[in-house]
Amino acid sequence: MAPVVRAGHRNGHREVTIRTTSGPVKVKKPKLRGTSEKFASRLFGTTVTRTNALESLVIASFVRGLSTRDVQNTLVEALGSDAALSKSTVSGICQAIRTEYDAWRERDLSGVTLDYLFIDASHFRMHPNAPAEPVLAAWGIDTDGKPVFIGLEAAGSESHDAWTDFLGGLLERGLVPPLLVISDGGGGLISACETVLHRSLRQRCLVHKCRNVTSKVSRHDLEAVKKEFWEIFDTTELSIPPGQKLVETVQRRIDAFAAKWANTYPTAVKSLLTDRSSLTTYLRFPVEHHKRIRHSNFIERTFGETRRRVKVIGRCPGETSCVSLAFAVLSRAASGWRGFTTTPTGLRQLERMRRDLLHPTEAEVIHLAPPARVSLTKAA
Repeated sequence: MAPVVRAGHRNGHREVTIRTTSGPVKVKKPKLRGTSEKFASRLFGTTVTRTNALESLVIASFVRGLSTRDVQNTLVEALGSDAALSKSTVSGICQAIRTEYDAWRERDLSGVTLDYLFIDASHFRMHPNAPAEPVLAAWGIDTDGKPVFIGLEAAGSESHDAWTDFLGGLLERGLVPPLLVISDGGGGLISACETVLHRSLRQRCLVHKCRNVTSKVSRHDLEAVKKEFWEIFDTTELSIPPGQKLVETVQRRIDAFAAKWANTYPTAVKSLLTDRSSLTTYLRFPVEHHKRIRHSNFIERTFGETRRRVKVIGRCPGETSCVSLAFAVLSRAASGWRGFTTTPTGLRQLERMRRDLLHPTEAEVIHLAPPARVSLTKAA
């Protein structure tokens, strides 16, 4: 087969400047004649005036809380005035974050199978003279023990409808319901989980519950109550395997705690006993996962970083900018998230739970009345 011969020929060079993280670099770009095709460098492409490394640096600076003007001034200080990018150019580079987010939020999730799904929200000021509004987030641990950033979306509130739309959208894009959902105790969030993820078990975040309980305790007894709260869920010295017996043991500890403090702090005890069954659901799962699936506090730290970056700006210019910034921080943080290690015993346990909860046999479906099914999936 004869080689393909392209029309046109090189006719000299012209000097162009490419901005890099080491400063401006001048290169000679060939000029072409006899063709309408543009010269494309294998190294820089067709019309590159800055390297991908510099673009990544600008985006990283923006993500870390610098405004576009701050980024521009920082480049001047670090690389000299010849390497500086205009404010409009920096803004254009930051548009890459929004483009990346738009593609990410529409991606197919049918290839993602989760054992655990963590869901939470954080509030940001998105509009002038308006209160902070929530950004809903979901991330999980897949069946290989790897962390996966699943979803992010702005909402007007944390209502049942808002969470239902958010979670429903994940399923519509192919996400398989997880074995366990970990969340705080928001009423809209809980009701949405029961509607959309009714086959999944639910774990109430113990960190949030501890805050709820201790907020109703005087400063004098605060440390004692907090210490005893966490002792309820300390199972390290119990030689009881995960399952119903371990759940019942910890539930008896809850009763003992309630009996001790009921007269002194009745509202604190009432808070603890509210939805108490969801506080011990995690005890049905592999013991090596217990300390990480009993709370949703992990993403809160990353959300805290996002809020710190927004403070530099004062408020986000709008909903799109806010969600894009949150996505940029969370997606880049996700690359450093630590996964889960599961023992062979734990893997068998998870597979058995997946079969019983999410893939019941036809015979089980026929003989299992709907009320019993709800009781099973929502049991502690």
